[in-house]
Parts: sequence; structure tokens; C-alpha cells
Amino acid sequence: MLNLQLGIRHSVGKHASIVRDLKPSDFDPREKFWTRFPPEGSKNTPPHQSVEFRWKDYCPMVFRQLRELFQIDPADYMLAICGNDALRELSSPGKSGSFFYLTQDDRFMIKTVKKSEVKVLIRMLPRYYHHVFRYENSLVTKFFGVHCVKPVGGLKTRFIVMGNLFCSEYRIHRRFDLKGSSHGRTTDKPEGEIDETTTLKDLDLNFVFRLQRKWFQEFVKQIDLDCEFLESERIMDYSLLVGVHFRDDNTCDKMGLSPFLLRTGKKESFQHEKFLRGCRFLEAELQDMDRVIAGWKPLIRLGANMPARAERVARRSDFDQYSPGGLGSMIHPCSGEVCEVVLYFGIIDILQDYDISKKLEHAYKSLQVDPTSISAVDPKLYSKRFREFIGRIFVEDK
Repeated sequence: MLNLQLGIRHSVGKHASIVRDLKPSDFDPREKFWTRFPPEGSKNTPPHQSVEFRWKDYCPMVFRQLRELFQIDPADYMLAICGNDALRELSSPGKSGSFFYLTQDDRFMIKTVKKSEVKVLIRMLPRYYHHVFRYENSLVTKFFGVHCVKPVGGLKTRFIVMGNLFCSEYRIHRRFDLKGSSHGRTTDKPEGEIDETTTLKDLDLNFVFRLQRKWFQEFVKQIDLDCEFLESERIMDYSLLVGVHFRDDNTCDKMGLSPFLLRTGKKESFQHEKFLRGCRFLEAELQDMDRVIAGWKPLIRLGANMPARAERVARRSDFDQYSPGGLGSMIHPCSGEVCEVVLYFGIIDILQDYDISKKLEHAYKSLQVDPTSISAVDPKLYSKRFREFIGRIFVEDK
């Protein structure tokens, strides 16, 4: 991690004072720069206590502009990643084998990635930049940098730095990774072991989320725009990551959750924490106008701090997941239980294209299960299925 922190401090500092418009050459896949970091330091690098390593920056001017577009202050960015507070490694790596690290302020996430994922990101970077520049409410992952570290005599490790969807004062009580497919889309944990850190999947989902008309219309429009962009880039296997905070204390009690621990883990009295949680929306709404006037994004926006209502329904795994039509044909009886929630969501894992490995995966799994139920499908079909599924679990609150 020290090598990563030294490299990012060097990269951000080096380009912070350069003010110019982007040029087509800035997006060139060959636009990458190696810097040598000897332990004794050099003309351009500080002395350090690690082994000698080389540092690579991919398209640094583009990512500098993206950080500015996403209103990331360079000093805050460097302090969060390169400050004295150590980065926190998240639990064990997922199926991809990637490792994840969070900054102490929860704003930024660092993920190790494969060479193929870097290639996909750099290839789509011009269209990605155009998309997020044109649609400020885009739900696709916010990327802040792509880097590579190679210790002398060691292997290359590639990193991406991105925004953390769940950076919030609110506690995330439930999190769902939703693809719109059914094969294998359930957690392997028994009900009693599911907690706030468990990432649940499509067949575990037991809520329909009701959005106010303004938010619902904006959401549907943006999902369509983002999916059209990903489809045009031949991207598939992405997910809508959803975080749910229950504002209703009774709901938390029924689910065995404790809403009375702040994200820092410090205990507060029942009344004090309840007061804090009740006031945060009022504070956010009062501050939003000032933030908009000052040119900053509002605190409550599409995908962040969004008020909604969650209606409990039967779990999708309670049905025959391989019935004709898959998930789309299922009817989910309502229990009538509705609770107030705060939602966080965004589209993640957008660096997988429909390459030969995914085509082979599709062919192999299609021999075993219903081809429409698996994740690895053509990007056009994936986009259509994803949008239809999301359209059934997010509805207008009438």
C-alpha cells in the first residue's frame, strides 16, 4: 500500500497545476507514464522505506479532468488516500480475486484489477468521459484513476480508484447486488448468519422500492441512458448495487438490526441517535439549496441519500426460479408492510466485455440450465433483461 500511496501523491501533485483542455492524444491507450521510485529518492520522487518500484499512470490528464468533473478536491483526494490513516482492506476477495481497500473517510475505494479490465476501461474512456460529462446523474461507477505498481523483481499489480457508493452517515442495513438473472443468484449464507456486511443477490431480494414520481422518472430515464451506453460498449455482467438504510426503528428491531450504532462504532443513547437520524434529512434538505447555488451537488440526489419506501414482498427464491420466462413472469404477493428507507445505488462492475471467455461460459452453462437464467449473455440481451428486472423492483409511489 505504501507504494500505491507514494505513486498517487506523485501523480496528483504532478498534474495539479496543469490547466488546459483535453486533447484527443490524452485518451490514447499509449498515454501512460512510468516513474522510477528508488528507496533513496530521486529528482522527482521522495525517499521511502519500501523496495524500489516502478509506477505507471494511465491517461493521467483525463482522470485529472474526471476528478474535477466529479468535484473531487486534489488536496482532499491525496489526504484521504495518502494520509497517515492506513487504508482499510475489505474482507476476503470475491470471485474475481480482486482485493478492495477503503479510505478512512469511506469516500474512495481502491480495487486490484486484471490487465483485461484496464484495457476495457482505457478503450471505452473517450465515450465514458463524454457520457458522465453529458449526464451528471449517471449511475455508472465514478473512476478517479488507473495505476500500476511493479516492484523490482516482482509482479505488476494494477489498481483503479473509484467512488464508494456507500459513503454515508447512515448505516447501511441491507445491501443487494442485482443483475436480473437467476442462476446462482442467491447468497450461500443461512438466514441466521445474514448481517449488514452480507451482499445479497437477486433471489434474496424481498422488497419493492417505491420512489417519488420525480425521482422515479429520473431513475428510469438514467437507467436507460446508462444501459444504452454500456450496450454500445459491448459491456455485460454489470450489477445495480443497492444499499438500504431503514429509518423505521421497528423495522430494524424485527430484522434484528441495530440502528443505534453510528458508522464510527461509537455507542450513543437511544434518544440521541434517534434524534440525529431524524434530523439528517431536514439538514440535508436545508443545505441543498445553498449547495446548488454554490455550484455543488445536492446532498440528496439520484442514487445517494434518496428517500423512498420499501414494501416487503415474498423472496424470489421462494418461487420456482426456472419457471418459463424466468424472473420476469413471477408475481410477488405483498405483505402490506411498508417502511421508510434511505437508498444508495449505482451500476458497478462495468469492465467486463462479452469476450471469448464469456461466450464459452454462456455456451457451457446453456447446456445445464435455462440460457435466459444465466448472467453471461450477449450485451443487448443483458441490457434488456437488466432494465426489465430493475423496472419491476423500483416503482412509482402513487
